[in-house]
Amino acid sequence: MEQVALATDGSNAVPLFELENLSRWYGSFHALKGVTVRLAPGRIGLLGPNGAGKSTLLKILLGLLAPSSGSGRVLGRDLSDGGPALRRAIGYMPEADALIPGLRGAEYVALAGELYGMPRREAARRAHEVLTYLGLEDARYRRLEEYSTGMKQRIKLAQALVHDPPVLFLDEPTSGLDPAGRDAMLKLLLELGRDHGKSFLLCTHLLGDVERVCETVLILEGGRVLRQGSVAELRTRRQDRYRLHVQGDLTTFREELRLEGVTILADNGRGELRVAVPPTWATRAFFALADNHGILLRGLARDDEDLEELFRRLLTNGEADKRLRLAERDPDAIEDKESPHG
Repeated sequence: MEQVALATDGSNAVPLFELENLSRWYGSFHALKGVTVRLAPGRIGLLGPNGAGKSTLLKILLGLLAPSSGSGRVLGRDLSDGGPALRRAIGYMPEADALIPGLRGAEYVALAGELYGMPRREAARRAHEVLTYLGLEDARYRRLEEYSTGMKQRIKLAQALVHDPPVLFLDEPTSGLDPAGRDAMLKLLLELGRDHGKSFLLCTHLLGDVERVCETVLILEGGRVLRQGSVAELRTRRQDRYRLHVQGDLTTFREELRLEGVTILADNGRGELRVAVPPTWATRAFFALADNHGILLRGLARDDEDLEELFRRLLTNGEADKRLRLAERDPDAIEDKESPHG
């Protein structure tokens, strides 16, 4: 079976995908609007609110849906002629169960291998290997309808891995999982990326999932690329915000912080504080105040913007930009929209 070699060491790397002015309509609905993006191999999070165009983009990248206009390449193959060869280079884990009642786990994964183009005996062998790797060896002969939600998510991952593709497309892989199951799935994905060199595109609405396992983020909103880049690059580094982890009686310590001009932004009641400090603040003042009041300062870190705050900020700014563009085209439209009688 043909494999795609992905270089990851510089500008000569084959892009995971590159799109140029890509658009897609469903009748009069404009799902994607002139998307231009180039992403290198790696662990990529695809984020966006409902209706942002994430599912449409995934289907186009898989060759299941043709763009209405524009062009693109996935793993060096043109979207217009990738077809089955492209899909054999990608492991796709759908959001829907897409399971076949009556089949046993090993049968289902082996069938997926055959559909990807593997010889039957090799597909069967690989199915057992992958099920063992994912912790499903004891359930390999159980019927799929008997699987729990967590097992169903793992069997979907197994069928995406059976042909050992260089790239995985993962659509809501932690959907329906309890906290323990979600944690286990994310650890698996991180291991696949870090230890086994898999690139993946993780499509989700859970910002915490992306922050834990992805290096790069692509954010869609209203069918357009709102922002792309590494998580570290996109987040704001805040020089005036800190997270404190303290132990002891915090009553006088909190009051002393306020008197020094420190604003307490959050207090979880278990010794963890988020604070904003005045411009002239020196971090050693935290230790001095803690020592004065018999408090043990167990942790001190900058409170940089997390992915959820980044997401909210970008969406808010994006909405403001849309209103500005609308006002430039038709100032009366904004006034009508804001009228309490409109």
